[in-house]
Amino acid sequence: MADLAPSILSADFKCLEKQLKLIESAGINRIHIDVMDGEFVPNISLGFPVIKAIRPCTNMEFDVHLMVKNPERFIISAANAGADIITVHQEACSHLPRVLAQIKETGCKAGIALNPATSPETLKYVVRDACQILLMTVNPGFGGQIFINGMMKKIKECKAFLQAMGCNPYLELDGGITIENALECIQNGANILVTGSSIFNGDIQNNIKQFQTILEQEEQNIC
Repeated sequence: MADLAPSILSADFKCLEKQLKLIESAGINRIHIDVMDGEFVPNISLGFPVIKAIRPCTNMEFDVHLMVKNPERFIISAANAGADIITVHQEACSHLPRVLAQIKETGCKAGIALNPATSPETLKYVVRDACQILLMTVNPGFGGQIFINGMMKKIKECKAFLQAMGCNPYLELDGGITIENALECIQNGANILVTGSSIFNGDIQNNIKQFQTILEQEEQNIC
């Protein structure tokens, strides 16, 4: 069954601990945490002290997405802050295999992210070193964006590419995921849906329940 990974970029930071407990009690197992440097993307988000501060608040898996230039500078900081998975951008790494190895040396799982215009084929020689592939379905850097046309085709092509390579990392999507397009995303091969505004705007637990209903129905159809 596909999973949800609420992105706390869209959370209300003045009551972040309360909202973390709400989503965990609704059955969520992982949260998505964006770290932005204002260089790789035109925005700056929360840093490692905040991640470290919320780590004791929940048992959920921390999926830390480094939207930064030269991410090797921050791997140890992310791990020490409590990351379980550290995902870096292919476009931001001069030596991607080295960075993936560095992540694994900390005891964290390693993920690779691709911007919308980057082909999955660029991962041909490194994909087996990653536990997950994150496809950006919006241009990275801001929450609340609309899913880019053409990304459904890319999801399907990426799934086919992974199968052709004989490997099976999780396929995670980030950006513009809504109740309306979640089912199609899963049917095209996604395993994890990162959702921000669609979870945190309004009734958080009810929003999660709506997504979970879709995921459960698709699981039943597969079975």
